Amino acid sequence: MARPGAGGALLRRLRVLSQLPPAARGAPLLGLRGPAAAAAAAASASYGTSITSAKIKVNGVPLHYKQTGQGDHAVLLLPGMLGSSQSDFGPQLKSMNKQLFTIVAWDPRGYGQSIPPARDFPPDFFERDARDAVDLMQALKFKNFSMLGWSDGGITALIAAAKYPTLIHKLVVWGANAVVTQEDLKLYNAIRDVSKWSEKIRKRMEEMYGHEYFAKTCEAWVDGISQFADMPDGNICQHLLPHIKCPAFIIHGGKDPLVPQFHAEYLHKHIKGSRLFLMPEGKHNLHLRFAEEFNRLVEDFLR
Repeated sequence: MARPGAGGALLRRLRVLSQLPPAARGAPLLGLRGPAAAAAAAASASYGTSITSAKIKVNGVPLHYKQTGQGDHAVLLLPGMLGSSQSDFGPQLKSMNKQLFTIVAWDPRGYGQSIPPARDFPPDFFERDARDAVDLMQALKFKNFSMLGWSDGGITALIAAAKYPTLIHKLVVWGANAVVTQEDLKLYNAIRDVSKWSEKIRKRMEEMYGHEYFAKTCEAWVDGISQFADMPDGNICQHLLPHIKCPAFIIHGGKDPLVPQFHAEYLHKHIKGSRLFLMPEGKHNLHLRFAEEFNRLVEDFLR
């Protein structure tokens, strides 16, 4: 049985705990014993593992993000086309090591809960996303951070790592490409009509966006990504790859139906010192289907 007054001490300690910076919240709760200490420790653990959701104005746009963990190593998760923090990174927000990492997953402008504005695809949309992503982390007071980018988010992360080398600690990308080929155009146009998507994925997108916004934005994305095929060599960001100086880890699913393996091999060849890992059974969403293996690989790389 806790001694008299222990409850008051616990409440006072928890109030102090809530005001501490993230890195300090995992510190030992000195002075508490027995049930009071156990309750305080449980509250501390709960605080560190909870997922907060908020918006912050960046470059004139209110950007939505989710944040969890209390580690010193900040990590930004960048979603793919039409993706969001909620739809694209559930297993990472839930299960990545929250003592080592502070994890932020964002919704790029026009995606998820970062609407308005509506999503558009001007020629510099990847550069715009890279600038927004970096400025979001700076607004959240992270001086340096690593980036985990999936698909379009991987392209954004490549650009950010090249253009903001002093800010990016480490880089992980999967399902990403630096050029658009004629083969890619065929794959993109095959998903232009959302009625041909699998019912499971289509339903999830329609629940998030409504059918009209989902269908319209998908078509706009196909047009937006296809414009790079008109650039010399189909260039999106190939010219920036030699400027990536941070450690880089490229993961690719052997059964990815949207991004052929030569893209991953191209990135590996042109990013000096990068690592390439092929997941034979992985598809485009390998971080969701094989979340445990993916999280372990990524955490080992980030340590």
